[in-house]
Amino acid sequence: MGPHFTLLFSALAGYLFPAEGCVICDPSVVLALKSLEKDYLPGHLDASLHKTFMDKVEKAVADFQNLSLTEDAYMGVIDEDTLQKASWSLLKDLKRITDSDVTDNLFVKELFWTLHLQKEALATSVARFQREAYCPNQCGMMLQTLIWCRNCKKEVHACRKSYDCGERDVEVPHMEDMILDCELNWHKASQGLTDYSFYRVWGNNTETLVSKGKEPTLTKPMVGPEDAGDYRCELGTVNSSPATIILFHVTVLPKRVEEENPSPNIITVGEASPTQISEVTSESSITLQPLKPESMLEDRLLGLLIWGCVALIIVLTFAIFCQRVVIDFIKSSLFRLGSGADEQPQDTNEMDTDSMD
Repeated sequence: MGPHFTLLFSALAGYLFPAEGCVICDPSVVLALKSLEKDYLPGHLDASLHKTFMDKVEKAVADFQNLSLTEDAYMGVIDEDTLQKASWSLLKDLKRITDSDVTDNLFVKELFWTLHLQKEALATSVARFQREAYCPNQCGMMLQTLIWCRNCKKEVHACRKSYDCGERDVEVPHMEDMILDCELNWHKASQGLTDYSFYRVWGNNTETLVSKGKEPTLTKPMVGPEDAGDYRCELGTVNSSPATIILFHVTVLPKRVEEENPSPNIITVGEASPTQISEVTSESSITLQPLKPESMLEDRLLGLLIWGCVALIIVLTFAIFCQRVVIDFIKSSLFRLGSGADEQPQDTNEMDTDSMD
């Protein structure tokens, strides 16, 4: 494993140039590299190569920032979210290698190939950050916290663009609520913002402060013609300079008239024939005519009479049935008594005949 291993080791690490920054700025990556040196290398790599190996690894990890400097792909800075994602991916692969318990040449190949892939993954993440998250404001001044890869310093960067964020036309019907929204999509991600201030702008280039606070909207209920005109919204910063300025042109429209749409089942006079009109009129009169109290009383009395007749029929039927049962019982009882009387004389005669004998 002597010369051959040394040449292989140098070849695998040679394409990574020494530099400073990026994922090495994460303290968890530094701790993982120390653990690799103290806990894993003994027993997995020749002791004479430990120092050279760790120097190459640290330089390779630090070289993650050695990407092509372009305005669209990489500017030498990243945000904390991108750094955390890159660090987590690297730590996951380091754990996978140490859990596999590989040694010597296979260990060196696996580790440096993993670092190569992680660098490419970081380049992709940084390019995405550069396109989507680096100074995302299209106007105004955004204060964004960034990490400089070469020295691992975290500083607030001022993304300066035109303070003028345009004009907006707002139309509000008379006696309805006016809502002016001054918030832009990057405001919540910016640092150092203070208050939203809304001003009424007059024709003589003077202004009157209407409201000031953390809320990005101005709401005025039940507007009238006197509320029409120009309004200006300004978002402040800790640097005293504004972050954004938006101008609103408010127009108060006539009061909204709500028209009642006829039901689809209703036939208008212009669309219907005389026969249809008469039918609809008669049906409407029948449907909508209220019930009179006398009619309601008659209906109730008729219902009571019907139910009374039904109850009477049931009672009579039950009485007839009971009467028949009683009569049958009496007849059967009398019949039994008569039969007993006839049998008693016969028995007496039989007794007298026996005594004479």
